[in-house]
Amino acid sequence: MAKGDLKTFGAVIARLIQKENITREECRDMFYEILDNAQTDMHQGAFLAALAAKGETAEEIAGSWEAIYHLDTVKVKPQTRGPLVENCGTGMDSLKTFNISTAASIIAAAADVVMAKHGARAITSFCGTVDILEALGVDVECDPEIVSKSIERAGIGIFNGMSPKVHPMALGRILSQISFGTVLNVAASLANPALPEYGVRGVYSRELLQHAPLIMREIGYRKALVVHGLAGDGVCGMDEASTLGETLVAELKEDGSIHYYSFLPEDLGIQRALPENLQPAADIKEEAHHMVRLLSGEENGARRDIVCLNAGLILYLMGITGTIKEGYHGSLEIIRSGKALQKLWDWVREQNVRPEAGISRLKSFMN
Repeated sequence: MAKGDLKTFGAVIARLIQKENITREECRDMFYEILDNAQTDMHQGAFLAALAAKGETAEEIAGSWEAIYHLDTVKVKPQTRGPLVENCGTGMDSLKTFNISTAASIIAAAADVVMAKHGARAITSFCGTVDILEALGVDVECDPEIVSKSIERAGIGIFNGMSPKVHPMALGRILSQISFGTVLNVAASLANPALPEYGVRGVYSRELLQHAPLIMREIGYRKALVVHGLAGDGVCGMDEASTLGETLVAELKEDGSIHYYSFLPEDLGIQRALPENLQPAADIKEEAHHMVRLLSGEENGARRDIVCLNAGLILYLMGITGTIKEGYHGSLEIIRSGKALQKLWDWVREQNVRPEAGISRLKSFMN
């Protein structure tokens, strides 16, 4: 496609509207046009909406990722004692919960798992990973090299997927102008500057359980857990492992094989939660206070259980525990030991241009 060719670009949109799939190469080229801002805003929005309405294939998501990672992602290589791991949810799920994956990543880092996160501000949810970490004092607008140093020194760091310092060409521009779920929920979240080889990824639909492991395997992941959690009705779902009902899992093994299974909260000795107990707080400051209480061991019950379940997935993936159930109980112990809260302090101190300002903000939630 010639750069800025409106007619050819529009013809592909028309095919998507007719529910026709496009190839990986076609999707990559379409995203090159979007990232280069070579198409009109109407064409860019129409492409993203048509692709979402049709339902993205694994090939289309891989093509989108390829364009974003190679054309619009700063690359870093943290020097760490162990492999890099990420955990992330796609958003777009039908069950709105508090920010589970962020707390889970802190617990995993406290167990000496090296976490290289890549997240964004809220698009389809109330409180995104970047939003809650900013409230807690982490510098989410810093240069990628500072994030890399935090990963090296604190064992955890986050790249802000909406920052031009991380994606300098266009990704932040695009994400800031949409408020509905698109292929970017998967493709862009996988465009991690540190390119981890291990990951736990929550997805918003059963269909993505089939696609996501294939995509992750193709772009270089060695092992991964892809999960979709269900509510008690077995219909509504979340991009996390669930304590409300069944959790569906696709596990990518080191030999490249993919295994599918499921489990119930009761299988792990977890009491089922009620949906209202997992809802986000009224504002981000209150949410930040909840997270500090949880990591310090002061908040028990449904919030603690679902966070420890999702942290347990990471511990199991990395071989720290032999089963997910052991990972859940190990995560509870990490909180009790005080290591989880200490890891948050370490993170705020290391991922900051002005550490004293971050520490001061975190201290404001310690009461």
